[in-house]
Amino acid sequence: MSTNSNPAQPPAAGQPDPSRPLRVGVVGLGFAGQAALKGYLALPDVEVVALAGLEADRLAELGKEHAIPHLYARWQDLIARDDLDAVSVATPTHLHAPIAIAALEAGKHVLSEKPLARSGEEAQTIVDAAVKANRVLKVCFNHRERGDVSILKQQLDAGQLGRVYYAKAHWMRRNGIPGMGSWFTNREMAGGGPLIDLGVHMLDMALYLLGEPRVLSASASTFSELGPRGLGGSEYAAKQTVGSAYEVEDLATAFLRLEGGGVLQLETSWATFRKPGDDFGVSLYGTDGGAEIGVENYASEDTLRIYTDVAGAPAEVRPRVVRGEGHRAVVRDFVGVIRGGDWSAHTGRDGLARARIIDACYLSSLEGREVPVVEA
Repeated sequence: MSTNSNPAQPPAAGQPDPSRPLRVGVVGLGFAGQAALKGYLALPDVEVVALAGLEADRLAELGKEHAIPHLYARWQDLIARDDLDAVSVATPTHLHAPIAIAALEAGKHVLSEKPLARSGEEAQTIVDAAVKANRVLKVCFNHRERGDVSILKQQLDAGQLGRVYYAKAHWMRRNGIPGMGSWFTNREMAGGGPLIDLGVHMLDMALYLLGEPRVLSASASTFSELGPRGLGGSEYAAKQTVGSAYEVEDLATAFLRLEGGGVLQLETSWATFRKPGDDFGVSLYGTDGGAEIGVENYASEDTLRIYTDVAGAPAEVRPRVVRGEGHRAVVRDFVGVIRGGDWSAHTGRDGLARARIIDACYLSSLEGREVPVVEA
């Protein structure tokens, strides 16, 4: 007869042991990589075991500052560790697929920076690897975690705007090309310009707010007018260069038809002659009300307007907005999903769907016609 009536149960196959910290590694030392790193460090049940990146001084500095024991120049060496549960991928876009797939095939969960990949086809290979490995694949759409987005999502889910039939989303910069001659302006390495870089954030924000309607088709145009002339570079741009000519667009606009009859208009630029600054937001037009998120230069307060009628007269509501948690919330959710154990619904399909839409936009611009969107 057993003397232990309630023996501890070992974790199921592939499940992290709940009695120890989740062990993670971060690949990439730029803004996104450091944001993910801070998110992990803020969680009590997570241990950052390893970092990888090519910037030797920054790698050493971050390792020393946060007491991270294992530092690598090569991402392959980090992935080869057999004591990691999860890996964050925060590298140039052309490296997302090889790193993510290698990590998934090694049995690790993956948090990837946006965009998931340079194309829908490439994104599909990552999703397929996550499904085959039965591991979590999450894409870092951190703008969903803004305070204004959270409030507006609650309003929409409660039906306060009725049926939203028209939406606009934009991210526009005056001088914001993120690095002349860098991987950002190289088509092979980046997959495109502001449409795939900034536009994917606004596409995600709008579709998330609208409840994930399927995008049926895209009619888009792209322009490359300032970047090739050396105009529009940001003073805060990354300094690294790969010696590339300016090969991508600097402005894009798209008209997206949604299932159910709605429409989403998307507009994004790195550089254009407009007012100074870096502005993004969404506008929603519904049968019972409207709303607008307008963010100038990354503001987090007084950014949300809700438009309605009160006693038959037009009214504007300005909800109090608190700063969201951004990357930290994404990281916490990623860890929570891993700990939860039900991974089947978390295989990066939202990132794949966004990639398919971006594909259709670029093809539409190239061929000058409306293009169906391949369903993810």
